[in-house]
Amino acid sequence: MNSSDRAKVIKSDRTILHLKAQGFSNRVIAGRIGVDERTIRRHLSHSRWVEPEPSSQSLLYPSESPDEPTVSAADVAIPGTATSLPDDSTPESEEEDSENEPVASSFDVDPLNRSMDRLLASMGVLEDAVPLFASAASVMRAGVLLAIPALVSSGLLTIARKVYGSLGPAFYGLRTTLVTYVLLALLRIPRPEALKEYAPHGLGHVVGLDRMPEVKTLRRKLARLAQMKKSQELGRELAQRRVRERGRVFGFLYVDGHVRAYHGKRRIAKTFVTQKRLAVPATTDYWVNDKRGDPLFVVTAEANAAMTRMLDPVLVEARKIVGKDRRITIVFDRGGWSPRLFQKLIKMDCDILTYRKNPARRISEKRFVLRKARLDGRSLQYLLHDQPVRFLHGKLRLRQVTRLNDSGHQTAVLTSRWDLRDIVVAYRMFERWRQENFFKYLKQEFLIDALVDYEVEPDDPTRLVPNPARKVVEKELRAARTAFSKLKEELGSTALDYLEGRTATMREYTSEDKRIFREIQEAAKRLAALVARRNSLPKHVPLAHSKQDVVKLSTECKHLTNVLKMVAYQIESELVERLRPHYARVDDEGRTLIQTALQSAAAIEPGKNELRITLARLSSDHRSKAIAALCQYLNQSNTVFPGTDLCMHFSVAQPSI
Repeated sequence: MNSSDRAKVIKSDRTILHLKAQGFSNRVIAGRIGVDERTIRRHLSHSRWVEPEPSSQSLLYPSESPDEPTVSAADVAIPGTATSLPDDSTPESEEEDSENEPVASSFDVDPLNRSMDRLLASMGVLEDAVPLFASAASVMRAGVLLAIPALVSSGLLTIARKVYGSLGPAFYGLRTTLVTYVLLALLRIPRPEALKEYAPHGLGHVVGLDRMPEVKTLRRKLARLAQMKKSQELGRELAQRRVRERGRVFGFLYVDGHVRAYHGKRRIAKTFVTQKRLAVPATTDYWVNDKRGDPLFVVTAEANAAMTRMLDPVLVEARKIVGKDRRITIVFDRGGWSPRLFQKLIKMDCDILTYRKNPARRISEKRFVLRKARLDGRSLQYLLHDQPVRFLHGKLRLRQVTRLNDSGHQTAVLTSRWDLRDIVVAYRMFERWRQENFFKYLKQEFLIDALVDYEVEPDDPTRLVPNPARKVVEKELRAARTAFSKLKEELGSTALDYLEGRTATMREYTSEDKRIFREIQEAAKRLAALVARRNSLPKHVPLAHSKQDVVKLSTECKHLTNVLKMVAYQIESELVERLRPHYARVDDEGRTLIQTALQSAAAIEPGKNELRITLARLSSDHRSKAIAALCQYLNQSNTVFPGTDLCMHFSVAQPSI
């Protein structure tokens, strides 16, 4: 045993004796420290502990029995774990995990003073602070607690505990960190740096803490999770759970890349940004959304790989999530155009749906047929033409559905789905704009383009990059070609001046003509030499030989926060859907209304086994009634606030008379 391990053992012994002197039972102490009760008895036996008289028991924590202080029902808890009630759609195995999850207790009696729990965390015997709520008539932004039922049903906390285990001894543990980050994202505080603009005490009261973790603390917790390098596993587990619960909406998967421009000092790989029409340093993330537009998972491309290279790994990841037996349809734009890739995807039991990139033969307008249908609650009508087409010299046979719009423009859509009606094919392709709107919304509301940290990691030294030496030669070659063209223009101008009489004598013209001709010959030789030199250089070389920084931006922490923001967006989408029957303009104003409700103040009243949250009324009665109906639905889930045994009950304040 080294010195550090020996120090931990000594500290644990002292903690056990200290808690035992306060009157706590072996079972409670074992739950707080996270060990077996027999271990506590063994430590007490080795320390020759003598049970004090009943009169000497601590009066700080009154209880019915002098031997058992008042604690929550499940005393055998690992500190900082949470209990939640599963929803109807939770699989059996995960329901058992949630039901068996113990609830820890706190040694603090004042929710606004958590000094005892902070002391235990500093001693290394507390893994997560238990939420303690104080009664308050108006807590700013407490409306965000409406998101807790959806957060619990998403399985994020259960899966994160399975994937990450624990953050170790801490006041802000794994559960608190995840709940905090998701709620902050819903409050439109999507970066740790933005916490500087808010009072930590006020935000802390929302989640049952004396203060919210501040900038350095939250960044340190995210960095600790990033060090474990398990964000991919977390995202995959969350996606698999979502597929199990909502499998019917994953027949079509929309794939598109989002470019995050980088403005720092590091030299990283460049990619083309459509909005700027420039190649700039950036990172490309490929998002996969369901047919409703909600995100399922995200993959970061290595060195900004194009969609034609990323569709294959994205499909492999989708197969792990959706399953091997289910046939899925991948919907993407012209960036993924490659008939050879289409052939490969179809052999992998995957259907494709995309726009035709190459100009197709124009179809006579007389051959278009008006199609009408009602899909997803919307009435549609398109002028369509359906025909089979072949590629790769007839080896690849696809279906082309062409739409004629009012301006006469024809849009060709290719698919391998022969079983769908032509109007369904067109509708599903045009619904790809849901994903574009999703990117715009996440960029504006959740700041997915913002950097989470400034860390870098080693890049693959064997990755091929454009040869910088070849770039230098090509630059010289362009300049030489420009000079050669100017000499030819000068030669022609000299001859024209002589023919039109602007040259004084024949001798002057001949002298000038010979001079320019010699320069042209020299320029031609230089051009030939540069072309030979360029052709002798390889187009690509390993990154290690390119004299560039062999680094790239750290992706783990960014991917983790992308997953958490994806969960926040899914929670918001869930609340909007539950609001739909009670609000007529939900398609236009649903997210705005939910965001307003989450930002609103609320009264918090904790009871023995209940946590009542009464939201302030909104700007109009019909909006307040819609949120009240949402509260009634959320109350039916009987959600327990994570880390406690308090069942949440929501309501909206009654109008004042």
